[in-house]
Order: sequence, then C-alpha cells, then structure tokens
Amino acid sequence: MAQFLQGNNEVVYSEEAARRAAVSRAYYAAFCLARNYASIKLGFDPKGRGEDHGNLISWYRVFETSNPSLSGISDNLDELRIWRNTCDYDDKPRILTNLNLLAKSALDGAQEIIDALNI
Repeated sequence: MAQFLQGNNEVVYSEEAARRAAVSRAYYAAFCLARNYASIKLGFDPKGRGEDHGNLISWYRVFETSNPSLSGISDNLDELRIWRNTCDYDDKPRILTNLNLLAKSALDGAQEIIDALNI
C-alpha cells in the first residue's frame, strides 16, 4: 500500500490494507486539524508526544460544554483514535469484520470534525 501511495502503480495491495490505511489517515487528518485549531484558538499546548492524543480529547471535552459549535469533537476524535489503533495494531480484531463500513464511518467522523471547525 505504501509503495502504491508513493506512486508505484504496479504494486498490488489488499482491500484490507487500503481500508486500514483509510481509517488511519482519516484519524490523523482530523487529529492534526483539531490539534492545530486548539493550539491556535483555544490555548492547547501540544508536547509532540503520544499523550497529546488523549490530552486533546480531554481539552475539547472542556471547551464543548461552553461552546456548542465544538460539540461532538471529543467523542468523534476518541472513536476515531480507537478505530485507528485497532487498524494499525490488531491483527484480527472483531471490529475489522466489515472494514468497508469502518472506513466509511471513519471518513464521516473526520468530516464532522472538519465541518465543526469550519475549515
């Protein structure tokens, strides 16, 4: 899959690899946008470490209570993160039984975050 994305179109990849990659990329697109938005507009101070993921979700939970336009960002990020970890690290998890639906749900969840941040 990585070789295909790099431009080597002769590489064959599996549907599973494509769906797992889609979930992972959807999460990171939403996470990076939400992190940058929170850093610039909400005073979030990312450390550039793994704990930024959980800290960002907690940060949005606080701001969602006073700002309805941000409502749902923390839950979407949390769910996307769980799905991304599953797709990146679990060999045969139950959640991967319908990867097509999972990838679609991840893309929808990421789009909701993008829309909520008006970017």
